[in-house]
Amino acid sequence: MATVTGSGAQPGLADCAPAAAAAPAHPPAAVLTDAGDLLRALAAPVRIAIVLQLRAADRCVHELVDALDVAQPLISQHLRVLKTAGVVEGERRGREVVYRLADDHLAHIVVDAVAHVQEGK
Repeated sequence: MATVTGSGAQPGLADCAPAAAAAPAHPPAAVLTDAGDLLRALAAPVRIAIVLQLRAADRCVHELVDALDVAQPLISQHLRVLKTAGVVEGERRGREVVYRLADDHLAHIVVDAVAHVQEGK
């Protein structure tokens, strides 16, 4: 028969501080909603691939089409989602728009997610 220590609820948790005391204050609901929107914008494989491409260098749509072997309308649609979410920025140069990451933090999220998945394989 196991001996119960501390609060007795679960063995091995006697030394844990109460959850309310240990938990940091969470951000306001609006910030959590925005973070969820950002993660949803990054949640498509093609968008992850676009972020990885833009991490290496700024790219035009046709360069992304060639690198990812995805149709131009689909690349444009994904870029629109990423732009709306504030992940990428576009700058018109003549007839082309050159895209770049708006923030390096976003690339770290994607790189870390990909690395995490690869570690498990």
